[in-house]
Amino acid sequence: MSVSPSAMPARLPRAPAVSTKTLAGIGLLIAAVACFAVLDTTTKRVTLEVPLLMAIWARNFFQALLTTALVIPKKGMSVFRTDNLGMQVARGLLITMVTLLAFASLRVMPVGEFTAIVMTTPLLVTLLAARLLGEHVSIFRVVLVTGGFIGTAIIVRPGGDAVSWNSWAMLLPLGLVIANAAFQLLTSKLTRTESTLTTQFYTSWVSLLVTSVPLYWAWTTLSDVHLWLGLALMGVAGSVGHLLMIMAFERSPAATLMPYMYMQIGFAMLGGWIMFDHIPDHMSLIGIGLIALCGTAGGLLTLHEARLRRL
Repeated sequence: MSVSPSAMPARLPRAPAVSTKTLAGIGLLIAAVACFAVLDTTTKRVTLEVPLLMAIWARNFFQALLTTALVIPKKGMSVFRTDNLGMQVARGLLITMVTLLAFASLRVMPVGEFTAIVMTTPLLVTLLAARLLGEHVSIFRVVLVTGGFIGTAIIVRPGGDAVSWNSWAMLLPLGLVIANAAFQLLTSKLTRTESTLTTQFYTSWVSLLVTSVPLYWAWTTLSDVHLWLGLALMGVAGSVGHLLMIMAFERSPAATLMPYMYMQIGFAMLGGWIMFDHIPDHMSLIGIGLIALCGTAGGLLTLHEARLRRL
């Protein structure tokens, strides 16, 4: 029995195929967050034997050298050209504070739980953007932010094994999230007028110069070559991670990439298990899962809103 064309069901439109460029961006981002997990895991290992300020300086030193080697051949002396020198310096100071709080947090926290807490930064940025930049934030996003911070409270709860508990230990990761959110907001503002390579160059050298000041009192002679290799690995992993992330955002929209950022938690938990034989307890896993769920949902919501705006 024949069916007239008008009686046939309408063919659903095919979803657009994901471009090779977008897939490359996703792959580069996954490689970037893996580098950041290597950085955090190595940092926790090295800072058990190296003074905190010396470790921060070494990380900045190797990162500044690698950044300069990559940036100068591309931009030459024009890398110094900026219309926002004050903001560039402020960004360097903020990343120094972020690094200090991160290294101190890793001394008292497992890598996986630490990374999960840091992943609440995009959620906090959402609220701060609404307050400081006048952007609209839906009720659903407020719920996601609340869920993320509930997950954080579960991880750093008194009596849990995520933090070597005392009155100040909880303030380290929470202070880190606030400082990192300010850093991200300033970065977002700079990207509107400044070259990414110029910003990365200034950030690296400002942070290096600031941490060089107290080096006289923090310096310790290291006879173990493995510690120097660890310090170098921290700088290389951080620099390569940031470079890969820049390349990822050049190829794929931020909304597409955001959900994949949370793979860093998995890499960090793997590093903590391999290097320190640490597996989060059940409550910490619930907190980690809640943060990852809320963060991924926020990223998917951003992607959905971006698609609606294109229609």
